[in-house]
Formats: sequence, C-alpha cells, structure tokens
Amino acid sequence: MSQLPIDSVLDDVISALTQSSQVILKAPPGAGKSTRLPQALLEQNVFEGKIILLEPRRIAARNIARFLASQRGEKVGETIGLRVRGETRVSDKTRLEIVTEGVLTRMIQSDPELDGVSLVIFDEFHERNLHADLALALSLDVQGALRDDLTLLVMSATLDDAALKTLLPEAKVLTSEGRSFPVEVRYQPIAKQYGYEGLVASAVAKLMQEEEGSALVFLPGAGEITRVAEALESKVPHGVMVCPLFGQMNAKEQQAAIASAPRGQRKVVLATNIAETSLTIEGIRLVVDSGLERVARFNRKTGITKLETVQIARSSAIQRMGRAGRLSAGLCLRLYSEDVFQRMRAVPDPEIVTSDLMQLVLEIVQWGCAPEDLQWLDLPPTQHWQQAVALLRQLDILDEHNTLTHKGKRVTELGTDARLGAMLIAAKAFGEEAISTACWLAAWAEEPPRGKADPDLRLQLMMAMKKPTCRQHAAQLVARMKSTLSEGLSGDWLPILAAAAWPDRIAKSRGNNGRFLLSNGHGVQIDADHPLSGEEALIAVDLMSVSQGDSRIFTAVRTDFSTLQTRLPSLFSEREWVDWDEKKGALVAEEHLCCGEIVVAKKAIARLSDDMLTRALIQAIKRKGETSLPMSDKAVSLLNRARCAQSWELAISLPLLDESALLGALDDWLAPFMNGIRSLKDLKKIDFFSALEAWFGWDITKQLNQLLPETYEVPTGSRYAIRYQQGQKPVLAVRMQEMYGQATSPTIADGKVTLVVELLSPAQRPLQITQDLAGFWQGAYRDVQKEMKGRYPKHVWPDDPANHQPTRLTKKHFKPEA
Repeated sequence: MSQLPIDSVLDDVISALTQSSQVILKAPPGAGKSTRLPQALLEQNVFEGKIILLEPRRIAARNIARFLASQRGEKVGETIGLRVRGETRVSDKTRLEIVTEGVLTRMIQSDPELDGVSLVIFDEFHERNLHADLALALSLDVQGALRDDLTLLVMSATLDDAALKTLLPEAKVLTSEGRSFPVEVRYQPIAKQYGYEGLVASAVAKLMQEEEGSALVFLPGAGEITRVAEALESKVPHGVMVCPLFGQMNAKEQQAAIASAPRGQRKVVLATNIAETSLTIEGIRLVVDSGLERVARFNRKTGITKLETVQIARSSAIQRMGRAGRLSAGLCLRLYSEDVFQRMRAVPDPEIVTSDLMQLVLEIVQWGCAPEDLQWLDLPPTQHWQQAVALLRQLDILDEHNTLTHKGKRVTELGTDARLGAMLIAAKAFGEEAISTACWLAAWAEEPPRGKADPDLRLQLMMAMKKPTCRQHAAQLVARMKSTLSEGLSGDWLPILAAAAWPDRIAKSRGNNGRFLLSNGHGVQIDADHPLSGEEALIAVDLMSVSQGDSRIFTAVRTDFSTLQTRLPSLFSEREWVDWDEKKGALVAEEHLCCGEIVVAKKAIARLSDDMLTRALIQAIKRKGETSLPMSDKAVSLLNRARCAQSWELAISLPLLDESALLGALDDWLAPFMNGIRSLKDLKKIDFFSALEAWFGWDITKQLNQLLPETYEVPTGSRYAIRYQQGQKPVLAVRMQEMYGQATSPTIADGKVTLVVELLSPAQRPLQITQDLAGFWQGAYRDVQKEMKGRYPKHVWPDDPANHQPTRLTKKHFKPEA
C-alpha cells in the first residue's frame, strides 16, 4: 500500500481518539484523512460501535464509500455503508456509514442517544456546510447531555483554528502535512466580459499543448462549463477527453468524469468547486483556476435565493492549486492577477449566515431548544431566523409559540423538506390521486432542472417522471404515505399541491408582459412570449433573484384563485383597507379579499369610522415621509436629541428612531393623539412633543433631558441652546468673553460627549470652532487676541483667558471680582 501523508500521524490520531472525546485534525487535500484514517480505525478495531463519516457532498460520499469497500474486496452496503438523499445501502454488517446532507441530523432526531455509534467524523468541515454546522451543534448537545462516551472528530483542510478551538476548548488538535510535490503558479488575467468562455478554452488548450498530464479546470457553474466544453472540442489535441463535472449530473456521469483516463489519453475535467477537496481525480497535474464560484445567497425580505458569481476565498484558491501537486510536481494557471489573489478574503462565508434557515429552524424546534442553547461557530442570524419562523407558521408547521403543531409533528415524521412535508400532509386530506401527484412533485423538487427547460411545471414533471432517480424517490415517499404511486399526474391537483408547498409564491398577473406579484409582496417575471405569461394566476415554484429588477421564474404552474380558495381557504383572509385620496381630500375605504399581499377582490365600505379615518391619514403620512409631520421646534429638538443618544450609544432605552422605524410605529405613538383630526392640514393641531414624550415614556424623556439638555450654562450664568444634528458633534455657539474661565472643553452626557464650541465675536460672528478649548486658549487664541483688540477695543481680551473672569460686558462696565 502506497504511503500517504496522513500515515505519519495515524498513530497520534488514533491515540487522541482513544483518550479524548473531541479531536481536531487539520490536513490538506490529498493527505488521506477521508480514506486512510477510517480504514485504519476499522482495521485496528479502535471502536466497538459504529463510525459515522459525514461528507458535505454526495459525489464525495459515494466515491469514498466505493473506494473503501473496494479496498476490503466488498460491495458498498457490507462493512462500508452509504446513506445519501434517495439512496441507502447499509446492512447488519455495516461498521462505517458514510452519510451526507441532513442524514446525520435525521439520525440524531430519531435516536438522540445515537445508540450503537461510537465515533462521528465531520469531514471537510472548512466548507462550513449548513447541515454540518447543525449536525455538529446537535452532536455536541448529545455528547454533553446524553453520551459522554461519544467521540467527535472534526477534520478539515483549512480551518479557522482559533474559532474552532474556542468552540471545542478541550479538543486535542493534530496536524498532518500534505504531499511535498511542488506546484508552479502562473498568472494570466482574463477579463470577465463577452467571450470569456472562449478565452478560457484557449488558455486551457494552449496549456494542454505545452504540458503533460490531465487538467482540472475550476469554473463557477454548469453554464460556464457547458460553454467552455463546446469551445474546447475544436481546440484540444487529439486524445484529450473533455469531461464536465457538476452537482446536477447523475452519479454515473460524475463517476465517469473522475475516473482515470483510458490508456494513451488525457482528460480536461471542467468542474465547479465540487472538486476542490474531497475528490481525487487520477492523473491531474495541471490546474486552471478561474478564481470564481457560484454561491446561493438568501434574501430574507423576498424569501428568494439569489445565485451570485463571486470571487473565491484565498483558502479556496490554495486548495485548488494543491490539486496539481497530489501525484507529482504540477502547475496551476490562475486566470487572475497575483494582486487579486493577495486581496481575496481569507475564508469563504459560512452557509449559516447566507442561506435560507427554514429547515434549520424546524430541526432545532424539533430538538426542543432555542438556537442560543446550542454551540455554534456562527449563531444563526436573528432576522433570517425570524423570516423562517414566519414561513413555518404560514405552512401551519409552527404555532404562535414557535412549537410544532399537529401538522408540524407529522411533517417531521416524514423526514422531508418543510415545504414538501406540508404539501404531502395536505395531499393526505385530498385522497389517493392527490397523494400520488404530491409524491411525484416532491421527487421533482429535490433537483429541479435549470437553464433551458420549459418553465411549465407540468412539462418538467412529465419529463422527470421518466428518470429512474425521480421514480425511485417518488416510490419511497408514497411508501411513507402508505399509498400507491400512479403513472399519471392529476392536472387538477397539481396547482393546489404546489400552493400548499409554496404559499408565499402564489402569483397574480400585473398585466400582459409576464410580470406578476407574489403573495409575499415581491415582484417576479417570466418570459413575455411564454404561454404562462398571459395567465391571471400562477404558482411560481422555482425562482431565482437576478441582479436587477424582478426575480426570474424558472418553473410555474397555472391556477385560479377561486379553486385555491375552495381547497386551501387558510391561505385567504379578509381585511379592511383604508387610504387617503389626496386629490379628493377624502377617505377611501374598501374590504379586500387577500392572498398574502395579493388583493384578489375588493368592495367599497359604506359606513366609515373615525378609526378608519386615522388609519387612512397614517397611510398618507407613510407615503409622504417624515417631512410631512408639522412638528414644533420643541418636538424636533426632542427627536434629534433622542436620535443622537442612540448614535452615541448612550445608555437610554429608546425605540428605533430612523425614519423607517418612526413611520412604521405611527400607530403606536401618533394615532392616540389624532382624535378629531380630519385631514392632513389638521395635523398641525397635534402636540407632537407630547406624543413623542408619551412614546418614549416620561422617565426616559427626563433621563434624556438630563444627559442631552437643550441648553448649556456658560461661565457667566447665561444659558445657550445646543445645536444637535445626527451624525455630528453637538455645537454650542457663545461669545468668547462668556467662556473666559472655562479651562477645558464643556461636556454633556456625564462627560461622555464633548461639545464643539463655536466662539463668537462681540458682533456674534464666528471667530473659532474648537473641540479643544484648553488647546485653543494656549495656542490660536493669541492670533485672535491681536486681531480682536484692534477691531473691538472696548471689549476685554485678557492674556490668560482660561483663568479670567467671564463677562457679558464691555471694559467700561466690566468690574472684576475682588
């Protein structure tokens, strides 16, 4: 057996695993940590129980399982087991299970003690996969509360050591060096413009002509891979195979891409970042790195994920380069400059801060705790968490107390995505035909087609039903539903089931140009020349944000609101709508039938109340903005000072006060003071100071007045107004003579905020603006004194102003104190 770098530390790792319940192993790609280490653990019977190896990618999990099984002369499913989405190959003989995605999480949820499991290995943890972060948090909770004998091993090529050691302070840390084969790095910047793929293909072809061995080319996505592959066909030398490799390919196609090239041939593998770490592709000694990757970033406001092409992190660039040095001395051609490499961010953003958290929220609620009760490298962002909770409530999976509903418990028992689980439970109430259609739709939704596929869901689904993987998954789901799978689809049930899964993506036409409004209030668009563009209503089941304008509909199915209201009445609500018609100067009130933010039908309300009038005026104020509020100077002063207190981070408990928050809270602070207000002109009758004071609370306003007073008493005893302006220091304008005797700059807020002093001449004109009064007295004052003595000889201009008696008088009337 050939030596691998991990071999030099195998004994140390095994020793650490027998002595410590938590171990961190840092080893670069190609060290053998994913294959040699699990193999050694099995051979030496280090653990009595089962070993679980978590891989972030299915292709890596399958490849590792196949390799380890072949090393033992067995098939996958014997000693080496595999569990990935849609595929389970384990038996009573299985001692090592390689799992992926949410499989480990489901194992923990169904068996919190992980009975029979001795070791859980988190491989390639540096990828910061959302499922891996969640699985580690749950595993740590299991270890701490239920299984102190459970061992956890976190393995990675590049890790933030400090953060991981903080999370696992008791863990033993070991490092394995990678192969020592040198890699030459070259830079050849290519502009990201029209024809980019052709330029990449030319660079790759030239490299293949000049160098030996096979090449691995990193590109951001399937589209770029396809275009580069087409351009390469006529450029590469005879005997060079062009092999795409990306996640949407089936397992057989992926395996063909990573297999060794036939004798006498070479390969150019065009891959996404799927090939950065876990996969070993035989014969590679050349790497071409575009420096780009495609990442999904979730927009919590729209509830839609956007695919962005971004620059990779420096750690990813180093991993890509390392692919060229696994087997021999290699070469890495970077299609960007060395300066760009130096400016790359250190590590990629973890998925937990950029992704849709709906499934994570469901798992944590099912686990029975709050996110802060678990240990994380990065805590789930609060706003993303709240958005996910809102959608789970809409699906009737969570109640108002954020606990599982009866439907929610049934969804978790199915072990599916939250949306698809909600759909399957809804189908159960509709009968066998609906259940079968729901299972086909759920199987399709696991891997919806992208790119050039027709956006009609019915057509996509009929194509998917012909694929063995889709049929297999649908059969598994229908078995869980204890029903039977029919060969056909129900066109009547399809839109209803889609609405049950994607209630936030019900769409109403905005005209005949393919533009629609979603029930979540976001705008979407479909190609105007497609038949679906003329429909009155759609369910947009697959969407993607674009850089500008409305999001793009990839897949949709036609529907109508009357059918949806009959079958899914919980999606609809009736509410009053009031607004102020500025042209008429009158209230407009209607009763709306709504599906989320979509108004399906409306009718006028005949009898109007004072409350309706108030709400209509508030709507008008929100449209016009803060400037439409005729506040008195006293109210403006209070609001400005409160905003300054927040920007200066003073310890005062105030509500959010930016314009958006102020307008959003009008019902709380302004509406109670609008009795008798019949029009926008009447707003000037409102006591805005009292309204704001009541909103803040009397005690808080008193505290604010103490810390940030409206006026400041200068050494003469006079009080002058302090000018407050958000984003700037507060200013005190005062004649210079009245500040004599003030040795240092005046302060407010218990000394935390220094006033900017605008020193004025006897004619009230600015002479000096300073934040350092002591420095001014000792320095620039001398020049001012010379000039002012000549211009204002009747006024006092002492040589030592910091210790001189202040005055409001001229020399004639000034009498120094004895």
